Amino acid sequence: MTLDIASLRADFPILSREVNGKPLVYLDNGASAQKPQVVIDAVTQAYAMEYANVHRGLHYLSNLATDKYEAVRETIARFLNAGSADEIVMNSGTTEGINM
Repeated sequence: MTLDIASLRADFPILSREVNGKPLVYLDNGASAQKPQVVIDAVTQAYAMEYANVHRGLHYLSNLATDKYEAVRETIARFLNAGSADEIVMNSGTTEGINM
């Protein structure tokens, strides 16, 4: 299977930029990873129409946010071939992950 780099880069709007006349290459993903358009769209939708505490409320929006959060955990577990979603621990970033 051949990896189509141009198609992959096209998913990330920021990678269409040029810096010093060259295509942007971003290597600081440990600090802050760039997002593909599908993620930008999902986050925008969540902030605009679905934003609420996860695992902290009993109201409709909190339940919706919690269900979506846990669905992501399930997706990650399948992607990583984990034994169960309970094996997936999410954190705020590299530093927190290292400190766990």
